[in-house]
Amino acid sequence: MIDNYALVNAIIAALLTAVAAGLMGVYIVIRRMVSISGSVAHASLSGVGLGIISGISPVFGALVLTPLAAFGMGAIIKKTKLPEDTAIGMLWASGMALGVLLAAIAGNTSDLATYLFGDIFAVSEGELILMAVLDVVLLLAVARFYRELLSVSFDEEFSEIVGVPTIPIYFMLMVLTAITVVIMLRAIGIILVIALLAIPAALSRRLTHRLPKMMLLSFLLSAIFIYSGLFISYYFTLPSGAIISLICVGAFLGFLLARGKKRNMQIN
Repeated sequence: MIDNYALVNAIIAALLTAVAAGLMGVYIVIRRMVSISGSVAHASLSGVGLGIISGISPVFGALVLTPLAAFGMGAIIKKTKLPEDTAIGMLWASGMALGVLLAAIAGNTSDLATYLFGDIFAVSEGELILMAVLDVVLLLAVARFYRELLSVSFDEEFSEIVGVPTIPIYFMLMVLTAITVVIMLRAIGIILVIALLAIPAALSRRLTHRLPKMMLLSFLLSAIFIYSGLFISYYFTLPSGAIISLICVGAFLGFLLARGKKRNMQIN
């Protein structure tokens, strides 16, 4: 049975997760970085393994290694001729393998499932503080580099022509994506994080073309999906990460179905 303390922590964690998804999900969708963000998410398991083997919080371990992994993959993509999908596959596999190996050496692989599939009711007070601090980092970065991030997300080649420092902004975007993954780690899990990163932002993009409105809609949709999943999983004792992911997918399919019916009615 989930106690009131865990429920309150989960409610706060849901809000903090929605803020991160609303801010960065839009950039990830516009920049077509969903596969890259998925790879970064899976690489975060190495940080979880680091946390387990070193005795610190696995979320803090993920905060140490995930931005390094994202930065490293960005360097491979930008500085070598290695195809992007190959770099994604390498990081995806190596990050997962290292995380499992470190947890096995520590003799504790049972905790990995919590981070793979998410458990929003397991968020500790320390992790809430970390999530809040990282949300502030995202807000400050987006506020300070709003125009540069917007320009690079829509047209990197043109941005370079007009003098935007595209390479540093690209690496910053990779690191901010890694920070977003760390914020979402507990709520939805490594394997399912792509659903919350991509679907609310993809829906908001179909409803507006203005970035501030897109971010606001993405945040609101993320909050609706997370809180719906949270309370369904609470009352029916179901895994929160899976429920949140299915709600995201269901909402997206429902939107496409409604849009298709509307078009058919207009044609007829």
